[in-house]
Amino acid sequence: MLVGRARHQAGALSAELRKLGADVIEIPFIEIRKPRSLRPLDSALKNLARYDWLILTSVNGVEAMWERMEKLRMTLRETSALKIAAIGPATKKAIEQRGVRVDVVPREYVAESVVRSLRSKVNGKRVLLVRAKVARDVIPRELRKVAVLVDVVEAYETVVPESSRTRLRAALRNTRRRPHVVTFTSSSTVRNFVALLGSSGAAREALPARGRGRPGRTIRFASIGPVTSSTLREFGLPVDVEARKFTIPGLVAAIVAAGGGARPAKSGS
Repeated sequence: MLVGRARHQAGALSAELRKLGADVIEIPFIEIRKPRSLRPLDSALKNLARYDWLILTSVNGVEAMWERMEKLRMTLRETSALKIAAIGPATKKAIEQRGVRVDVVPREYVAESVVRSLRSKVNGKRVLLVRAKVARDVIPRELRKVAVLVDVVEAYETVVPESSRTRLRAALRNTRRRPHVVTFTSSSTVRNFVALLGSSGAAREALPARGRGRPGRTIRFASIGPVTSSTLREFGLPVDVEARKFTIPGLVAAIVAAGGGARPAKSGS
């Protein structure tokens, strides 16, 4: 199986797959970097007392934010009235490990569910959203309809790791060692997978045994949830496995339930 998470995050997914006897190849599709300027983030953190709600949508965002707070010698204890929303259990855990309470986690770990969970709570409030440079605008767009102010600040950005380009192409060309399953844990991993191969057409051509009469093992694509699946389909790529619970354990469970990725997911699931 091929795991394409950022290098510092691949371990959790790889470990779970190896426990099940999988032969795991790690080739990161994304690399996490600091934004070009940290001034907007620093300014927002220095003025946290102005906000009623803080929304964090990833573990990367939590780590980047706390790194800046340490540099600024700040703690969230100074803003005890601030309420915090986390997009899912991994993000919640990362926050709570830093001794901070999380007030809201949506039922489904996607932006739309965050909006549903918060809409009635943030009416007339001031909201700070800390996220990646490139992200879906569902949360700020929808919350601005009910909130007085939603500020969005970049805590990090995801880029294509050029060092993975040759390794990925070689892995997909190797008919003996070609992975059975490629895992995708975010829309960024999909976009960068395509970028590493050169185009969506090149990505599709890398998939053997899908009616093309080419030799070699079939490659199945496993998605962590519907947003990632939608991005795969935007590039004309298949969704063979989709997690029902949009977490790393949920993705592993879906792969196992599908017999290692051999059973296609229903379209639109």
